[in-house]
Amino acid sequence: MISITLPDGSQKQFDNPPSVHDVAASIGAGLAKAALAGKVDGQLVDTSRVIDHDARVEIVTEKSPEALEIIRHSTAHLLAQAVQRLFPNAQVTIGPVIDNGFYYDFAFERQFTPDDLAAIEAEMKKIAAEALPVSRSVMPRDEAVAFFRAKGEEYKAQIIEGIPANEPLSLYAQGEFTDLCRGPHVPNTSRLKSFKLMKVAGAYWRGDSNNEMLSRIYGTAWLNDKDLAAYLHQLEEAEKRDHRKIGKQLDLFHLQEEAPGLVFWHPKGWQIWQVVEQRMRKVYRESGYQEVRCPQILDVSLWKRSGHWDNYKDNMFFTESEKRTYAVKPMNCPGHVQVFNSTLHSYRDLPIRYGEFGACHRNEPSGALHGILRVRGFTQDDGHIFCTEDQIEAEVTAFHRQAMQVYTEFGFSDVQLKIALRPEPRLGDDATWDKAENALRSALRAAGVEWQELPGEGAFYGPKIEYHLKDAIGRTWQLGTMQVDFMMPGRLGAEYVDEHSQKRHPVMLHRAIVGSMERFIGILIENHAGAFPPWLAPVQAVVMNITDAQAPYVSEVAQALVAKGFRVEADLRNEKIGYKIREHTLDKVPYLLVAGDREREAGAVAVRTRAGEDLGSMPVSAFVERLEAECART
Repeated sequence: MISITLPDGSQKQFDNPPSVHDVAASIGAGLAKAALAGKVDGQLVDTSRVIDHDARVEIVTEKSPEALEIIRHSTAHLLAQAVQRLFPNAQVTIGPVIDNGFYYDFAFERQFTPDDLAAIEAEMKKIAAEALPVSRSVMPRDEAVAFFRAKGEEYKAQIIEGIPANEPLSLYAQGEFTDLCRGPHVPNTSRLKSFKLMKVAGAYWRGDSNNEMLSRIYGTAWLNDKDLAAYLHQLEEAEKRDHRKIGKQLDLFHLQEEAPGLVFWHPKGWQIWQVVEQRMRKVYRESGYQEVRCPQILDVSLWKRSGHWDNYKDNMFFTESEKRTYAVKPMNCPGHVQVFNSTLHSYRDLPIRYGEFGACHRNEPSGALHGILRVRGFTQDDGHIFCTEDQIEAEVTAFHRQAMQVYTEFGFSDVQLKIALRPEPRLGDDATWDKAENALRSALRAAGVEWQELPGEGAFYGPKIEYHLKDAIGRTWQLGTMQVDFMMPGRLGAEYVDEHSQKRHPVMLHRAIVGSMERFIGILIENHAGAFPPWLAPVQAVVMNITDAQAPYVSEVAQALVAKGFRVEADLRNEKIGYKIREHTLDKVPYLLVAGDREREAGAVAVRTRAGEDLGSMPVSAFVERLEAECART
């Protein structure tokens, strides 16, 4: 007799070992039909898996959080089968699930082309319609090597040879296609309905440039056509909003080969930067931070003491002078500790909060660079709080309020919180990490918010809260962080005198709200599609004349608006007014002000928005009030 415990606590008894499908069928025919896989004692398995012991069982359907990964992994196999049907000499290598989809690498006599994708996708749909059962088998390693070599799958055989000899291997078969895989997979190919092949690229075997170049085919898969269509629409929107295209169109910045991963800011782009920086500087002031400035290079001995040398040196730049080696700072924290250490502190002084718009450099791989979203040189709205353990909760909850206010002001209302937990490798013992992680949990409970936990994704010196923001088209970006660090102050000799006249190491909280200024501005560009709200726009209004007769008046109005602190330009070119309006609309200037003879005589301007809305003629003073109100919303 096998006893199965269901998620609601109820139990079912079976005379013979049931499969996951049998368990689902005993609950109802609808559930059996909907089942994609199962969880037996917390482990994901196929619906065909036989349960030979008393167990807790959960049926995985399309409503389950695991469903998408199973669908995508199964669709990767569908892709591989279709490729080998159309190109029998193609060898399969690896095909993992990735964000929003999957890819598969193939060895073939030529590189696949975009033209091949349509035929492969059509073949995938045919195989899906065949409703081929997907079955799992187990095979010893050496037998699996021989099996795949006999099929001409040399790459797959090499993969298997790297697996320990005593480890049994699971193989999945559907029709004539068999592949090595841990699974689980869908019960049959008809469950794979909503997918699309996206692109083809080159990829080296095992990621080594000394090896053969393979063809990598990327695809996306979803639970239904509606979700697929929404994702494809999001990609179209993302293409329109690409910060690199908009940056060039609006003349905000550029990048060039002579400075890989480094940004050349143009006047309009730097104006946006200044608005963001001054807003964050205001947060510093209002939150009790003292702004500091630390050196760009520091002797490597400091980075060895801080732990960066052992845990981060591959991502650092180095330079030498007079037989001394220096590191270009990848982070600001060791410098802030030096500022703290320069003065003797009492417990009455704490918390001490330092802030810096610190320029950092990290040796990111060239293949990972992406516009201004992933760069080698960047500036952070960085800050560090030196406090006692008893002050952690209050400081973290205060930071949370600051961060949420800033995100709202910049137009982000959907924010998710995550706690990144201890990684490997890391500094410190488990007891210290327990204390740090629990401090963050306690602070978020006090703030009354929910969070998700990310095992293994913390910094090497401490866990962190991450702020993930959803933009206008539904993409998620990770921005702010708050990290609890019990390690670095001690390693760098930071101390304060407690109430018992004993020296103690403070806790160090690492915090940033927008994070990398470059990345944040790139996100703002894409979120607003370059159409920044008036308070953030590099040029808030352009004043234009119709004929030369109004030129002096237009210059006077522009100068008056600039004197009020607005970012305003005058367009006095000898061009038709319609041409000027179209050009500045394409430049996404929020307000277009036109002055003809009537406006000049009345001391007014005709106001249009970049959306084409005609607000009519109004006194310049009325426009000033309108723009002031727009900017005051932040």
